Amino acid sequence: MESNLRLNRRIEPELLDELPHENPRARRSRHDLRRLNVLMGHARIIARLLADAWAGGGPTRIVDVGAGDGRFALRLARNLASRWSRVEVVLVDRQEIVDEATRRGFRELGWNCESAQADVFEWLTRSEPRSGECIVANLFLHHFSDARLRTLLSLAAERAVCFTACEPRRSRAVLAASRSLGLIGCNAVTRHDAVVSVRAGFRGKELSDLWTADGSWSLEESEAGLFSHVFVAKAWTETEGQVES
Repeated sequence: MESNLRLNRRIEPELLDELPHENPRARRSRHDLRRLNVLMGHARIIARLLADAWAGGGPTRIVDVGAGDGRFALRLARNLASRWSRVEVVLVDRQEIVDEATRRGFRELGWNCESAQADVFEWLTRSEPRSGECIVANLFLHHFSDARLRTLLSLAAERAVCFTACEPRRSRAVLAASRSLGLIGCNAVTRHDAVVSVRAGFRGKELSDLWTADGSWSLEESEAGLFSHVFVAKAWTETEGQVES
């Protein structure tokens, strides 16, 4: 029964996080996730949000936390390359699984790619203030409890002028959809983790409530597409009403 789903987040272990990188089930699940990201349009959604945040230009640096194999960040870059040039992308993840084809994809766009194998909390703690400039998270924040999220978001607020996340939307309708992924060929790992992800997802203004109370930030949080939930935090100048650079 999911009678309390609407009100309460449930954080449970995801199988993909526990499997070795080269495990065949893990490789298949990562393939499934790439397909699902395309279907959900997260790269297009975040690209649109970032373009809106930088209406007059673009950042010089984008940090993708929980970046995995970097292919999501590459799709994001391809959506933005016609607007922005020579952007540095930092891919932060506990595993070093970014392949040469992905790195080449960034170079072909004229963007620079750097991977950082690190725990996201440790990486943010070591980083200089405003060093991230723009931080993005795709299907990553839902892994953490509210207490851990508050710490992560506080660190991000000290190191970026824009933070954008696209996460699972927590609802009965999305839960039902997550239980049907076998119909499009997703394996058992993906099917299990999709349900867990929705239960740990977000709704309403839950991420806004965890962000810093500093009034210099503009916060936007809403549903996106059929299955997703987005959050954008932007640091504003007092006079220009734009993201600080």
